Amino acid sequence: MNRAAGILLPITSLPSRYGVGCFSQSAYDFVDWLRDAGQSYWQILPLCPTGYGDSPYQSFSTFAGNPYFISLEALIDEGVLTRAECDAADFGGDPGRVDYEKLYRARYPLLRKAWERSHMAGNPDCQAFIAENRWWLDDYALFMALKDRFGGAPWTRWPEDLRLRRDAALDGCRLSSEVEFQQYMQFQFFRQWRALKDYANRRGIRIIGDIPIYVAMDSADAWAHPELFQLDGDCLPTAVAGCPPDGFSAAGQLWGNPLYRWDYHRETGYAWWLSRLGHCFRLYDVTRIDHFRGFDAYYSIPYGSAGAIHGHWEKGPGPELFRRAEEVLGRHEVIAEDLGYVTDSVRQLVQASGFPGMKVLEFAFDARDTGSASDYLPHNYTENAAAYTGTHDNETLTGWLSSITDGERQAVRDYLCDQRTPQQELYRPLIALVMRSAARLCVVPMQDYMGLDNRGRMNTPSTVGSNWTWRLRASDLSPELRDSVRRTALLYGRANRQEDGIS
Repeated sequence: MNRAAGILLPITSLPSRYGVGCFSQSAYDFVDWLRDAGQSYWQILPLCPTGYGDSPYQSFSTFAGNPYFISLEALIDEGVLTRAECDAADFGGDPGRVDYEKLYRARYPLLRKAWERSHMAGNPDCQAFIAENRWWLDDYALFMALKDRFGGAPWTRWPEDLRLRRDAALDGCRLSSEVEFQQYMQFQFFRQWRALKDYANRRGIRIIGDIPIYVAMDSADAWAHPELFQLDGDCLPTAVAGCPPDGFSAAGQLWGNPLYRWDYHRETGYAWWLSRLGHCFRLYDVTRIDHFRGFDAYYSIPYGSAGAIHGHWEKGPGPELFRRAEEVLGRHEVIAEDLGYVTDSVRQLVQASGFPGMKVLEFAFDARDTGSASDYLPHNYTENAAAYTGTHDNETLTGWLSSITDGERQAVRDYLCDQRTPQQELYRPLIALVMRSAARLCVVPMQDYMGLDNRGRMNTPSTVGSNWTWRLRASDLSPELRDSVRRTALLYGRANRQEDGIS
């Protein structure tokens, strides 16, 4: 990885006329904007279908794609939808926010119409996709078809014969038309994603994807492969994931994801993990592995606990998993999200992997964390690092500057040697600060380049109801902003100097 810059912007945040960012022309336009802004990377969030709370980190599948990202315009061009049908749907009235309830009610009926008109059985490309992906698609499509039958109820509440996957009960469900509909949506998703990624790569833009460490309990993965997780004979968790109490949360965080049976994964040569990582390596140019410290040690909370306070640490697989992955899959570009409670053993794991860790500027001035705050000061960054002003879980830079204490804000100014820049403009020298660090890669959320306050924040951890909704408007991607971003990349030796035109 050469010295380079990128922008963090989820697919959902792209402009579009139908309620949510997707693989429409706006995505291709954004790729062009990135290239013209001197960027080399586009970082996105997980592409998987979202469940409760609309979080991409609580998905119905670790392998499937989100049907919301299917471009309706592409389906209009195929002749399986009409412009009038799409324009008549109610996706909400605010182009700057995703209204997930209206999106759910409007998108799926349109996708179903497209499927009904698609003559899927006679499409050789579609049938080839189904055959090639049967190893995960069969379980996912059946899982989603059954969820629809039971009104969206989690699989742990289904009738026992289906919950425990008894063959006699499942055989009668596999030929459901709903299964075929789910397969069709996945075919469209992956066809459109590959076209977009190929276009980005030809324009000199590489994609940084994201793999959550855990899967959701209500997922095809947990339902189809309970042996992978710490579940009892009734397929209920014995322990779940979270993080302990710390300076940020006195009660800790209870995520609720099922924990892995690492002994079983080790016995199988990490086969499921190799499939998962290989899938991501095909989807993305660089893969960010979320909660990397969980591979060193993970926080285990007894199932049924009201909070995280009674959890304890258990040992993870350590470097063995990543050595095995390199043996089988080869060496791939990975970013280790090594944030949170970092111990010496976590640092050793990141070092042993060779993966660049993450450095987040906002963590550098936290008066509550005097022990590790200096790790995040830009003069301490090494070349083998990915530097960020903030992530999808952080406040925007402008919002953060408003929320920190007076003492922390003064520490920021002292570090910048800047006592005069108005607070609402301080995001500019802070971006410059990480851009001129030694880290080979620097990624800045789009909201930070725009100087947005916390109304542009993507996610507030441990909350539901208002996250993952922020969207760009097409007018936000102005020539002025593009030129400003490019000048910054040029100034600090990070600009993508690819010739104009497709290489």
